[in-house]
Amino acid sequence: MPYAGDGDAFLMERFYKRWCRASDLVKYDVVIKESELFVMTSVDLRGKAFSALSKYRKDIEEYIRLNPEFLDALGPIEVDKEAPEIVKEMACNSGRVNVGPMASVAGAIAEYVGNNLLKYCSEVIIENGGDIFMASGKERVIAIYAGKSIFSGKLGIRMVPGMMPAGVCTSSGTVGHSLSFGKADAVVVVSKSAIFADAAATYFANLVKSEKDIGGVIEKSKEFEEIMGIVVIKGDKMGVWGKLELVEI
Repeated sequence: MPYAGDGDAFLMERFYKRWCRASDLVKYDVVIKESELFVMTSVDLRGKAFSALSKYRKDIEEYIRLNPEFLDALGPIEVDKEAPEIVKEMACNSGRVNVGPMASVAGAIAEYVGNNLLKYCSEVIIENGGDIFMASGKERVIAIYAGKSIFSGKLGIRMVPGMMPAGVCTSSGTVGHSLSFGKADAVVVVSKSAIFADAAATYFANLVKSEKDIGGVIEKSKEFEEIMGIVVIKGDKMGVWGKLELVEI
């Protein structure tokens, strides 16, 4: 059982490895600089995962070297027609929810590496900084980590094969080091695109300043057809919408 929760390397080590219970999959870490992927596949593909991660990081880093504004933008940004596909998708998906392209970088890397590995096996789950890409022919449960909230570690999202491949991405204003202008303990977005889910989680988490904002965020999320479901947690209050089944864990 992977966990969805925004956090730093300490939180990753402490929580997601403890909460991964997919005993049928091979588990391994793939690390290059700031990218720390926790990968689960039906066969050991760590070499191919490392190569894919290296390629997509290089694509992004080289584009940033030539276009520094891509790194710092907090809102939509246009990119060159010649930009790498991962850069184009980051810009496109983040623009849909009015955030900067780097708000989707963890989901983008997870998705691109994940799709690469699907060429070699049918079961792939990749966690990157709390953002998850998953493709599985089996039912899986994603545990939700939401800091000090009473719901943290007690609920999970049941993912059935018909929902996947999918992205399950989380943003928080109270957990981890990622930039957020809100105070949500966790906003979890489920979408067919991990890139969009990552950007959308950031956008909606920015809107949560108090428990009173949960309802408004839920209503706003209904405007996006890409969203299969959303969970918004602040303190002891939670809002849920979409085709999601929450289970106790």
